[in-house]
Amino acid sequence: MSRPSDLKQSFINIFGKDPIIARSPGRVNLIGEHTDYNDGLVLPAAINKNVYVAIAKNNLRKIRLHALDLADSFETSVDAIAKTEKLWPDYILGVVEQLQLNNYKIGEGFDLAFTGDIPQGAGLSSSAALECASTFALSTLYGLDLQKLDIALLSQAAENQFVGVNCGLMDQFASVFGKKQHLIKLDCADYSYEYIPFHSTDLKILLLDTQVKHSLASSAYNDRRKECEEGVRLICKHYPIKSLREATEEQLLTYVKPINPIVYNRCSYVVSEINRVISACEDLKRNDVRSFGQRMFDTHDGLQYLYEVSCPELDLLVDLAKENPNILGARMMGGGFGGCTINLVNAEKAEEVAATLTKIYEEKTGNKIPYYIAEINTGTSLL
Repeated sequence: MSRPSDLKQSFINIFGKDPIIARSPGRVNLIGEHTDYNDGLVLPAAINKNVYVAIAKNNLRKIRLHALDLADSFETSVDAIAKTEKLWPDYILGVVEQLQLNNYKIGEGFDLAFTGDIPQGAGLSSSAALECASTFALSTLYGLDLQKLDIALLSQAAENQFVGVNCGLMDQFASVFGKKQHLIKLDCADYSYEYIPFHSTDLKILLLDTQVKHSLASSAYNDRRKECEEGVRLICKHYPIKSLREATEEQLLTYVKPINPIVYNRCSYVVSEINRVISACEDLKRNDVRSFGQRMFDTHDGLQYLYEVSCPELDLLVDLAKENPNILGARMMGGGFGGCTINLVNAEKAEEVAATLTKIYEEKTGNKIPYYIAEINTGTSLL
Protein backbone atom coordinates (compact mmCIF):
# COMPACT_ATOMS: atom_id res chain seq x y z
CA MET A 1 0.00 0.00 0.00
CA SER A 2 1.14 3.55 -0.66
CA ARG A 3 1.49 6.11 2.09
CA PRO A 4 -1.55 8.16 0.91
CA SER A 5 -3.85 5.11 0.98
CA ASP A 6 -2.46 4.04 4.37
CA LEU A 7 -3.03 7.59 5.59
CA LYS A 8 -6.61 7.70 4.35
CA GLN A 9 -7.51 4.42 6.02
CA SER A 10 -5.80 5.41 9.27
CA PHE A 11 -7.62 8.76 9.24
CA ILE A 12 -10.98 7.00 8.80
CA ASN A 13 -10.08 4.58 11.63
CA ILE A 14 -9.07 7.40 14.01
CA PHE A 15 -11.57 10.16 13.17
CA GLY A 16 -14.42 8.23 11.54
CA LYS A 17 -14.76 10.28 8.36
CA ASP A 18 -13.35 10.69 4.84
CA PRO A 19 -10.57 13.29 4.52
CA ILE A 20 -9.17 15.33 1.68
CA ILE A 21 -5.46 14.59 1.14
CA ALA A 22 -2.72 17.04 0.14
CA ARG A 23 0.99 16.50 -0.46
CA SER A 24 4.00 18.79 -0.39
CA PRO A 25 7.51 17.72 -1.36
CA GLY A 26 10.95 18.05 0.16
CA ARG A 27 13.59 19.96 -1.77
CA VAL A 28 17.21 20.01 -2.82
CA ASN A 29 19.25 23.08 -3.73
CA LEU A 30 21.56 22.31 -6.64
CA ILE A 31 23.64 25.46 -6.47
CA GLY A 32 23.51 28.77 -4.56
CA GLU A 33 24.51 27.98 -0.96
CA HIS A 34 24.57 30.70 1.74
CA THR A 35 23.43 33.23 -0.85
CA ASP A 36 19.82 33.50 0.37
CA TYR A 37 20.49 35.79 3.35
CA ASN A 38 22.67 37.97 1.12
CA ASP A 39 19.75 38.80 -1.22
CA GLY A 40 21.29 36.41 -3.74
CA LEU A 41 20.08 33.71 -6.12
CA VAL A 42 19.37 30.06 -5.34
CA LEU A 43 18.52 27.10 -7.59
CA PRO A 44 16.33 24.63 -5.70
CA ALA A 45 13.95 21.92 -6.95
CA ALA A 46 11.14 19.91 -5.42
CA ILE A 47 11.86 16.17 -5.19
CA ASN A 48 9.84 12.95 -5.24
CA LYS A 49 9.80 12.63 -1.44
CA ASN A 50 6.71 14.07 0.24
CA VAL A 51 4.72 14.85 3.35
CA TYR A 52 1.07 13.76 3.02
CA VAL A 53 -1.66 15.46 5.04
CA ALA A 54 -5.24 14.20 5.50
CA ILE A 55 -7.76 16.70 6.84
CA ALA A 56 -11.49 17.10 7.60
CA LYS A 57 -13.67 19.51 9.62
CA ASN A 58 -14.84 18.34 13.06
CA ASN A 59 -17.14 21.24 14.11
CA LEU A 60 -15.93 20.84 17.72
CA ARG A 61 -13.80 24.01 17.84
CA LYS A 62 -10.92 21.61 18.42
CA ILE A 63 -7.70 20.89 16.54
CA ARG A 64 -7.00 17.17 16.70
CA LEU A 65 -3.67 16.07 15.22
CA HIS A 66 -2.12 12.67 14.63
CA ALA A 67 1.44 11.91 13.46
CA LEU A 68 1.22 8.49 11.82
CA ASP A 69 4.96 7.83 11.70
CA LEU A 70 5.37 8.72 15.39
CA ALA A 71 2.12 7.01 16.48
CA ASP A 72 1.45 10.16 18.51
CA SER A 73 -1.56 12.47 18.91
CA PHE A 74 -2.17 16.01 20.12
CA GLU A 75 -5.33 18.02 20.78
CA THR A 76 -6.06 21.67 21.57
CA SER A 77 -8.77 24.29 21.08
CA VAL A 78 -8.84 26.61 18.04
CA ASP A 79 -8.87 29.45 20.58
CA ALA A 80 -5.78 28.27 22.51
CA ILE A 81 -2.90 28.03 20.04
CA ALA A 82 0.38 27.72 21.97
CA LYS A 83 3.75 26.04 21.56
CA THR A 84 3.95 22.42 22.68
CA GLU A 85 6.69 20.33 24.28
CA LYS A 86 6.41 17.75 21.49
CA LEU A 87 7.62 20.10 18.72
CA TRP A 88 5.97 18.22 15.81
CA PRO A 89 2.50 19.80 16.39
CA ASP A 90 4.14 23.26 16.31
CA TYR A 91 4.67 23.13 12.53
CA ILE A 92 0.89 22.80 12.06
CA LEU A 93 -0.20 25.05 14.96
CA GLY A 94 2.19 27.76 13.68
CA VAL A 95 0.34 27.68 10.37
CA VAL A 96 -3.03 27.97 12.15
CA GLU A 97 -1.75 30.97 14.12
CA GLN A 98 -0.56 32.68 10.92
CA LEU A 99 -3.94 32.12 9.25
CA GLN A 100 -5.71 33.57 12.29
CA LEU A 101 -3.37 36.56 12.42
CA ASN A 102 -4.17 37.22 8.76
CA ASN A 103 -7.94 37.09 9.43
CA TYR A 104 -8.63 33.74 7.79
CA LYS A 105 -11.50 31.98 9.55
CA ILE A 106 -11.07 28.36 10.63
CA GLY A 107 -13.33 28.56 13.64
CA GLU A 108 -15.15 25.24 13.69
CA GLY A 109 -12.06 23.08 14.14
CA PHE A 110 -10.45 20.28 12.15
CA ASP A 111 -8.84 16.85 12.34
CA LEU A 112 -5.48 16.33 10.63
CA ALA A 113 -3.20 13.31 10.26
CA PHE A 114 0.08 13.14 8.36
CA THR A 115 2.81 10.81 7.17
CA GLY A 116 5.79 11.18 4.87
CA ASP A 117 8.83 9.65 3.20
CA ILE A 118 11.26 12.60 3.43
CA PRO A 119 14.31 11.40 5.40
CA GLN A 120 14.57 13.27 8.70
CA GLY A 121 17.67 15.36 9.41
CA ALA A 122 19.07 15.00 5.89
CA GLY A 123 18.56 18.67 4.99
CA LEU A 124 15.65 17.99 2.62
CA SER A 125 13.25 20.34 4.42
CA SER A 126 10.66 17.95 5.81
CA SER A 127 9.45 20.69 8.19
CA ALA A 128 8.79 23.12 5.30
CA ALA A 129 6.92 20.34 3.48
CA LEU A 130 4.70 19.73 6.52
CA GLU A 131 3.98 23.45 6.87
CA CYS A 132 3.15 23.89 3.19
CA ALA A 133 1.00 20.76 3.02
CA SER A 134 -0.92 21.92 6.12
CA THR A 135 -1.41 25.48 4.81
CA PHE A 136 -2.60 24.19 1.43
CA ALA A 137 -4.90 21.59 3.03
CA LEU A 138 -6.48 24.22 5.30
CA SER A 139 -6.89 26.62 2.37
CA THR A 140 -8.67 23.89 0.41
CA LEU A 141 -10.81 22.73 3.35
CA TYR A 142 -12.03 26.24 4.23
CA GLY A 143 -12.07 27.72 0.71
CA LEU A 144 -9.47 30.36 1.61
CA ASP A 145 -8.23 30.57 -1.99
CA LEU A 146 -4.60 31.13 -0.95
CA GLN A 147 -2.20 31.72 -3.84
CA LYS A 148 1.10 29.81 -4.10
CA LEU A 149 3.22 32.68 -2.76
CA ASP A 150 0.76 33.16 0.15
CA ILE A 151 1.17 29.48 1.08
CA ALA A 152 4.97 29.74 1.02
CA LEU A 153 5.08 33.02 2.98
CA LEU A 154 2.56 31.90 5.64
CA SER A 155 4.47 28.64 6.07
CA GLN A 156 7.78 30.50 6.40
CA ALA A 157 6.23 32.88 8.95
CA ALA A 158 5.02 29.87 10.97
CA GLU A 159 8.57 28.51 11.11
CA ASN A 160 10.11 31.91 11.92
CA GLN A 161 7.62 33.18 14.48
CA PHE A 162 6.07 30.07 16.06
CA VAL A 163 8.64 27.28 15.71
CA GLY A 164 11.44 29.82 16.17
CA VAL A 165 13.75 28.91 13.27
CA ASN A 166 14.94 31.94 11.33
CA CYS A 167 14.92 30.32 7.85
CA GLY A 168 14.68 32.14 4.53
CA LEU A 169 11.90 31.45 2.02
CA MET A 170 13.75 28.98 -0.23
CA ASP A 171 12.54 25.74 1.39
CA GLN A 172 8.86 26.65 1.40
CA PHE A 173 9.06 28.30 -2.03
CA ALA A 174 10.61 25.21 -3.64
CA SER A 175 8.09 22.93 -1.94
CA VAL A 176 5.12 24.92 -3.30
CA PHE A 177 6.44 26.05 -6.70
CA GLY A 178 8.25 22.84 -7.77
CA LYS A 179 7.82 21.80 -11.41
CA LYS A 180 8.72 18.48 -13.06
CA GLN A 181 11.98 18.56 -15.05
CA HIS A 182 12.69 22.12 -13.91
CA LEU A 183 14.81 23.90 -11.31
CA ILE A 184 13.67 27.20 -9.82
CA LYS A 185 15.98 30.19 -10.14
CA LEU A 186 14.72 32.18 -7.16
CA ASP A 187 15.80 35.75 -6.48
CA CYS A 188 15.87 36.08 -2.68
CA ALA A 189 15.80 39.90 -2.92
CA ASP A 190 12.27 40.13 -4.36
CA TYR A 191 10.98 36.52 -4.74
CA SER A 192 10.88 36.79 -8.52
CA TYR A 193 11.65 33.44 -10.14
CA GLU A 194 12.27 31.65 -13.40
CA TYR A 195 11.89 27.96 -14.23
CA ILE A 196 15.13 26.54 -15.64
CA PRO A 197 14.75 23.39 -17.76
CA PHE A 198 16.40 20.26 -16.39
CA HIS A 199 15.41 17.73 -19.03
CA SER A 200 18.24 15.31 -18.41
CA THR A 201 16.25 12.12 -17.75
CA ASP A 202 19.58 10.28 -17.83
CA LEU A 203 20.63 12.02 -14.59
CA LYS A 204 19.57 11.41 -11.01
CA ILE A 205 20.30 13.24 -7.79
CA LEU A 206 22.17 11.14 -5.24
CA LEU A 207 22.32 12.35 -1.64
CA LEU A 208 24.96 10.83 0.62
CA ASP A 209 24.23 11.47 4.29
CA THR A 210 27.35 11.75 6.47
CA GLN A 211 25.10 11.46 9.57
CA VAL A 212 27.49 14.01 11.06
CA LYS A 213 26.02 16.92 13.02
CA HIS A 214 28.84 19.08 14.36
CA SER A 215 27.92 21.38 17.26
CA LEU A 216 29.66 24.24 15.42
CA ALA A 217 26.87 24.54 12.87
CA SER A 218 24.47 27.07 14.40
CA SER A 219 27.10 29.39 15.92
CA ALA A 220 29.17 29.33 12.72
CA TYR A 221 26.05 30.11 10.66
CA ASN A 222 25.43 33.23 12.76
CA ASP A 223 29.13 34.18 12.48
CA ARG A 224 29.00 33.91 8.68
CA ARG A 225 25.95 36.15 8.51
CA LYS A 226 27.76 38.76 10.63
CA GLU A 227 30.91 38.50 8.49
CA CYS A 228 28.84 39.10 5.33
CA GLU A 229 27.21 42.12 6.99
CA GLU A 230 30.66 43.43 7.98
CA GLY A 231 31.81 43.20 4.36
CA VAL A 232 28.79 45.23 3.25
CA ARG A 233 29.51 47.80 5.99
CA LEU A 234 33.13 48.22 4.82
CA ILE A 235 32.09 48.71 1.18
CA CYS A 236 29.28 51.07 2.24
CA LYS A 237 31.87 53.59 3.40
CA HIS A 238 32.66 54.08 -0.31
CA TYR A 239 29.63 52.75 -2.26
CA PRO A 240 25.97 52.67 -1.12
CA ILE A 241 25.16 48.95 -1.39
CA LYS A 242 22.36 47.14 0.49
CA SER A 243 23.78 43.61 0.39
CA LEU A 244 26.50 41.43 -1.15
CA ARG A 245 24.15 40.96 -4.11
CA GLU A 246 25.27 44.42 -5.26
CA ALA A 247 28.97 43.98 -4.39
CA THR A 248 31.75 43.29 -6.89
CA GLU A 249 34.99 41.36 -6.47
CA GLU A 250 36.89 44.59 -7.23
CA GLN A 251 35.15 46.37 -4.32
CA LEU A 252 35.98 43.46 -2.02
CA LEU A 253 39.64 43.51 -3.04
CA THR A 254 39.89 47.28 -2.58
CA TYR A 255 37.85 47.94 0.57
CA VAL A 256 37.56 44.64 2.49
CA LYS A 257 40.65 42.49 1.93
CA PRO A 258 43.22 45.02 3.27
CA ILE A 259 41.20 45.49 6.47
CA ASN A 260 39.92 41.97 7.18
CA PRO A 261 41.16 39.06 5.01
CA ILE A 262 38.77 36.54 6.65
CA VAL A 263 35.71 38.73 5.97
CA TYR A 264 37.06 39.14 2.43
CA ASN A 265 37.14 35.35 1.96
CA ARG A 266 33.55 34.98 3.17
CA CYS A 267 32.25 37.76 0.95
CA SER A 268 34.31 36.70 -2.06
CA TYR A 269 32.73 33.24 -1.87
CA VAL A 270 29.20 34.71 -1.76
CA VAL A 271 29.77 37.10 -4.68
CA SER A 272 31.30 34.25 -6.73
CA GLU A 273 28.44 31.90 -5.83
CA ILE A 274 25.76 34.38 -6.92
CA ASN A 275 27.53 34.68 -10.27
CA ARG A 276 27.89 30.89 -10.39
CA VAL A 277 24.11 30.46 -10.16
CA ILE A 278 23.67 32.78 -13.16
CA SER A 279 26.29 30.86 -15.19
CA ALA A 280 24.88 27.48 -14.11
CA CYS A 281 21.43 28.46 -15.41
CA GLU A 282 22.97 29.38 -18.76
CA ASP A 283 24.68 25.95 -18.81
CA LEU A 284 21.33 24.23 -18.39
CA LYS A 285 19.64 26.33 -21.07
CA ARG A 286 22.36 25.02 -23.43
CA ASN A 287 21.90 21.52 -21.95
CA ASP A 288 25.57 21.58 -20.94
CA VAL A 289 25.28 19.43 -17.83
CA ARG A 290 29.03 18.80 -17.66
CA SER A 291 29.75 22.51 -17.13
CA PHE A 292 26.89 22.65 -14.62
CA GLY A 293 28.43 19.73 -12.70
CA GLN A 294 31.85 21.41 -12.64
CA ARG A 295 30.26 24.48 -11.06
CA MET A 296 28.94 22.25 -8.24
CA PHE A 297 32.53 21.13 -7.56
CA ASP A 298 33.63 24.80 -7.65
CA THR A 299 30.93 25.67 -5.10
CA HIS A 300 32.23 22.98 -2.75
CA ASP A 301 35.78 24.32 -3.04
CA GLY A 302 34.48 27.77 -2.08
CA LEU A 303 32.52 26.41 0.88
CA GLN A 304 35.56 24.37 2.01
CA TYR A 305 38.35 26.93 1.67
CA LEU A 306 36.76 30.42 1.65
CA TYR A 307 33.49 30.13 3.58
CA GLU A 308 34.92 27.35 5.78
CA VAL A 309 31.66 25.58 6.58
CA SER A 310 32.58 22.08 5.38
CA CYS A 311 34.03 19.22 7.44
CA PRO A 312 36.38 16.27 6.74
CA GLU A 313 33.48 13.84 6.15
CA LEU A 314 31.86 16.06 3.50
CA ASP A 315 35.23 16.76 1.87
CA LEU A 316 35.99 13.03 1.69
CA LEU A 317 32.70 12.31 -0.12
CA VAL A 318 33.27 15.14 -2.61
CA ASP A 319 36.86 13.97 -3.24
CA LEU A 320 35.54 10.45 -3.91
CA ALA A 321 32.94 11.92 -6.28
CA LYS A 322 35.64 13.76 -8.26
CA GLU A 323 37.31 10.39 -8.96
CA ASN A 324 34.11 8.69 -10.16
CA PRO A 325 33.39 9.03 -13.92
CA ASN A 326 29.64 8.53 -13.36
CA ILE A 327 29.38 11.67 -11.21
CA LEU A 328 29.18 14.99 -13.06
CA GLY A 329 29.21 17.24 -10.00
CA ALA A 330 29.06 17.13 -6.21
CA ARG A 331 29.13 19.47 -3.24
CA MET A 332 28.07 19.77 0.37
CA MET A 333 24.47 20.92 0.71
CA GLY A 334 22.96 23.06 3.46
CA GLY A 335 24.34 25.04 6.37
CA GLY A 336 27.49 22.97 6.72
CA PHE A 337 29.56 21.01 9.26
CA GLY A 338 27.70 17.82 8.39
CA GLY A 339 24.59 16.67 6.58
CA CYS A 340 24.54 15.51 2.96
CA THR A 341 26.50 15.86 -0.20
CA ILE A 342 24.42 16.28 -3.35
CA ASN A 343 25.72 14.42 -6.40
CA LEU A 344 24.62 14.60 -10.03
CA VAL A 345 24.94 11.03 -11.32
CA ASN A 346 24.38 8.93 -14.43
CA ALA A 347 20.85 7.57 -13.84
CA GLU A 348 21.67 3.99 -14.91
CA LYS A 349 24.61 3.87 -12.51
CA ALA A 350 23.03 5.64 -9.51
CA GLU A 351 22.68 2.55 -7.29
CA GLU A 352 26.13 1.28 -8.27
CA VAL A 353 27.73 4.66 -7.54
CA ALA A 354 25.96 4.87 -4.17
CA ALA A 355 27.12 1.38 -3.21
CA THR A 356 30.73 2.13 -4.25
CA LEU A 357 31.01 5.48 -2.44
CA THR A 358 29.32 4.33 0.78
CA LYS A 359 31.60 1.25 0.85
CA ILE A 360 34.81 3.32 0.44
CA TYR A 361 33.52 5.86 2.99
CA GLU A 362 32.89 3.05 5.51
CA GLU A 363 36.38 1.62 4.91
CA LYS A 364 37.98 5.02 5.50
CA THR A 365 35.88 6.21 8.46
CA GLY A 366 34.38 3.08 10.01
CA ASN A 367 30.91 4.57 9.59
CA LYS A 368 28.09 3.13 7.48
CA ILE A 369 25.99 5.90 5.93
CA PRO A 370 22.59 6.00 4.22
CA TYR A 371 21.93 7.39 0.76
CA TYR A 372 18.85 8.63 -1.08
CA ILE A 373 18.18 8.80 -4.81
CA ALA A 374 15.84 11.64 -5.76
CA GLU A 375 14.12 12.88 -8.90
CA ILE A 376 12.78 16.36 -9.59
CA ASN A 377 9.04 16.58 -9.06
CA THR A 378 6.05 18.92 -8.90
CA GLY A 379 5.17 21.13 -5.94
CA THR A 380 2.26 21.12 -3.47
CA SER A 381 -0.96 19.53 -4.76
CA LEU A 382 -4.15 17.69 -3.87
CA LEU A 383 -4.27 13.93 -4.34
